Amino acid sequence: MGLLIRHMMSDFPELSEQGYQIEQELGHNRSGGRVTYLATNIQTQQQVVIKQFQFAKAGSNWSDYDSYEREIQVLRGLEHPGIPCYLDSFPTPSGFCMVQEYKPALSLSATRSFNPEEIRHIAIALLNILIYLQNRLPVVIHRDIKLENILVDDQMNVYLIDFGFARVGNGEVGISSVVKGTLGFMPPEQLFNRQLTEASDLYGLGITLICLLTGTKSTEVGNLIDITYRVNFKQLLPKLSQGWVNWLEKMVEPRLKDRFANATEALAAIPLHPMRLAEATFSHSSLKVVASRAGETLNQTISLSNLVPETLLEGTWEIAPHPSDPPHSPSSHAWISVQPAQFAANQTDCQISFNTSKLMDNKTYRRKILLHANTSQETYSLEVQLQTAPRSQSPRFPFQLLGLLFIFTLATSWVIAWLVLIAGTVTNAPLTAVLGAAIGGTIGFEVAAWIMTTAGATAGATAGAIAGIVSGVVALDISLFEVVEAVSSAALIGAGIGLVGGGMVGVATGAAVEHSLEKGMSQRATIGMTLLIAALGNSLGFGLILGFLNPFILTFLVGSSLLAAAAILYGTSKRVKRQSDDRRVEQYLIRP
Repeated sequence: MGLLIRHMMSDFPELSEQGYQIEQELGHNRSGGRVTYLATNIQTQQQVVIKQFQFAKAGSNWSDYDSYEREIQVLRGLEHPGIPCYLDSFPTPSGFCMVQEYKPALSLSATRSFNPEEIRHIAIALLNILIYLQNRLPVVIHRDIKLENILVDDQMNVYLIDFGFARVGNGEVGISSVVKGTLGFMPPEQLFNRQLTEASDLYGLGITLICLLTGTKSTEVGNLIDITYRVNFKQLLPKLSQGWVNWLEKMVEPRLKDRFANATEALAAIPLHPMRLAEATFSHSSLKVVASRAGETLNQTISLSNLVPETLLEGTWEIAPHPSDPPHSPSSHAWISVQPAQFAANQTDCQISFNTSKLMDNKTYRRKILLHANTSQETYSLEVQLQTAPRSQSPRFPFQLLGLLFIFTLATSWVIAWLVLIAGTVTNAPLTAVLGAAIGGTIGFEVAAWIMTTAGATAGATAGAIAGIVSGVVALDISLFEVVEAVSSAALIGAGIGLVGGGMVGVATGAAVEHSLEKGMSQRATIGMTLLIAALGNSLGFGLILGFLNPFILTFLVGSSLLAAAAILYGTSKRVKRQSDDRRVEQYLIRP
C-alpha cells in the first residue's frame, strides 16, 4: 500500500501493467525525451533498468526510435559479464521502453577517485569487453565510449552500457547521416563520417582513461585537445611512467593508422609496470671526501630508497664527462666507480670508490655522478668534492739540531781532554788518566742509556748504549799500550771526568735521536747519523787538546767525517731524485 501511495504521488510513469514498478530516476535528457529509471520486476522482485524514450516530448523525434531499435538488436546478440543483458521492451502511450539488467554500480562520471592500479584494472577490463565485441561476426563498434557509459561497482567490476549509437560491421557512414557520439570522445574519422574500424573505439577508451588520470570531466575534455585533434596530457601527469604515456598517446592518435589496430593489439601492448613512477630518495645530496694519505682509495656509501607503493626503482650510474678525465664509458671510469652500477630495488646501498693514486697531490677535484632512473626526474646529479692528500716528502736531516749536537760534543770533549791532560800532568801518568777517562766515558754512556730507557726514549737509549760500547773498545785498545796499576789517582780522576762527560754527551745524543725521529727520520738512519756527528765532535774536541796525530783521534776524526759526509750526500741525492721522479710522474696524473 505504501509503495502504491508513493507511486501515485510521484511523476513516475505507471508501468505496473507491463510488470514493473519504478523506484527512482537514474538519469535523463529532457530535451531529447529520454529518461532512465531504476525499477523492480513485480513478479520476480529483480531490480532492472528501464530506458524510456518519450516521443511526444518537445525536442524528441520519432526518427530517433532507430537508436533504441539498434540497441535492442545489438544487446539481444551479446552475452558478456561486462555488458548488462537485454531483458524486455514494450511500447507506451507516449513512447517506448527497453528493460535491461541492473548493475549496482556508479558511472565513471560520478565524483570519486581511483588509484593508478585501479585505473589500469579498468583499462584491461574495458579492453576485454572490446575484444569480445570486435571478435563477433560482424564486428560491433560501440561509438560512444565515455565516462558516463562505463560503470564500476565497489568490487571493481566494470560494465559498458548504452549501445544506442553502436554499429554492426565496419564501413563508411553515409554523408547525410547525423554524426552520433560525444564530442571530445569521438575519433576524427567518426566526427567526419568516415570509415570506422576496430581502432575507432580505442580512441574513446584512451580519452576516458586520460580523463580519469587527470581528473577531467566530460564537459572539459575539449581542454585536452588542440586544433590538430592531438590530445595533450603529459604536462598534467608528470609522475606517469613513460611506458604508459606512450601507450595512451598511441590509443588517441588522430590518424587511424597510427593507433593500435584493435583491442587485442592494445591489450598486448599495455605496460606491465605500474602507472606511477618511482621516486628516488638519496641519503646524501652531495659528497665531500678527504684523503689522509697519498694514493689512498676512499669509499663512500649512498643509500637510495623508493617510497612509492607498487613501483620498483631502477637505475644506472654514470660518471659525468669532465675535460680533465680520460675518455670513459658509462660503466668504466679512470678513478671513480660505483657498485652496483645498475640496480632494481626499492632500498639499495651503493658504494662509490675513489682511487687517488692517479690524481695529483694536495688538489681539490670536483666531479658529477649521474643516476639515470625510471622516475619523473630521469637523471639525478650528485656533486662530489675530493681533496687529495699532500705527498709525503723525504725527511731532511735536522741539520740545526745536529749542528748544536756537534758544538756541544766538541766543547764537552775539549773540556774533558783539557781536564784529563791536567790530571795526567799532575799525577805524572797522562796515558793512565786517558784510559781512566775512556773507562769513565763508557760507564757514563751506559748511565745515559739507562736514563733514556727510564724516560721511555728507547731509540735514544740505543744510541747511548752503542756509544758506550765504542768507548769501551777505545778503552780496551788504550790498555794495550800501557800497563796500569790496579788503582792509581790518575785513573780515578780520569774515570770521574769521563763519567760526567760521557753521561752529558750520551744524554745529549739520545735527546737528538728522539727529536730527529719526530721529524719523520727513520730510526736506523737517525741513530747512525747522530752517532757520527757526536763522534766527529768528540774527535775534534780531543784533537784540539791531545793533538790530531794521535792514532785513535785521527782514526775517529777521519772515519766519522767521511761517513757523516757520505750520509748527508746520500740523503740529499735521494731526496732530489724523488722530487725529480715526482715531477716526471706528475705529467701523467689526472688534473683537477
